[in-house]
Amino acid sequence: MERPAWAPQGIDISVPSVSRIYDYYLGGSHNFEVDRQAARRAMEFMPGLPKIMQANRAFMRRAVRYAVAEGVTQFLDIGSGIPTFGNVHEIAQAASPEARVVYVDHDPVAVAHSQAVLAGTERTGVVAADLRKPQDILAAPEVAQGLDLSRPVALLLVAVLHFLEDADDPYAAVAQLRDALAPGSLLILTHASYEGIPLSEEVASGTVGVYREIRNPLVMRDAEQIRGFFDGFGLLEPGLVSMPDWRPDTTGGQEGESADEDPYAFSGFAGVGRKA
Repeated sequence: MERPAWAPQGIDISVPSVSRIYDYYLGGSHNFEVDRQAARRAMEFMPGLPKIMQANRAFMRRAVRYAVAEGVTQFLDIGSGIPTFGNVHEIAQAASPEARVVYVDHDPVAVAHSQAVLAGTERTGVVAADLRKPQDILAAPEVAQGLDLSRPVALLLVAVLHFLEDADDPYAAVAQLRDALAPGSLLILTHASYEGIPLSEEVASGTVGVYREIRNPLVMRDAEQIRGFFDGFGLLEPGLVSMPDWRPDTTGGQEGESADEDPYAFSGFAGVGRKA
């Protein structure tokens, strides 16, 4: 298998990556055939996966704009993935030129591309770290230099917690990050769930099986389990809802229209909470 020029040395391009699979769902070009094969297998069970990812991105953009409107202009995006159009720093800095963003991912391709995309971009940083080790994220120089943790920060955990198994103690990881943030900070979160998917759980579980086969287990949690991640954060209206139902764009823009067209967009949950 020929290594593309953009692929960092030292990564195994024969092993699928959830970041690169996500990039494929969104129509990106920074993925390998092994990623595309895994994505296509997952879509055999759940053909609406690209629509779910599009709804996920649309929610993220709305939530970032909301944060800036609420005066929160610092963003810590963990599990940020491979940069695509409409990334957090683009949305945040369009709303507030002073916005600061630090991206965190453990995928070397995602980190390398984030560094390339952000070269020369002020008030942004990239950290190679894993959500399972929040202390490494908090201790990273890019976080210390790029964010003032004595002031409110928007913590983005978008489409990442469902890749942490219960054995990883994801609730403790979120709590450790929460405790490091100032009052007024926001938690912006999405999470996969069998609830809302326009398929039987039996069929949808085929997709879960594909992720298990590539050693990136996809953990489908119910609404109550997902609500537990907001411990210490007050859920803001409209609460924990499907992604298109969180403060939808009522101006007739593309985000609202695309979500309404496909029932897959209403799979899983999204929410924003504020630390007291």
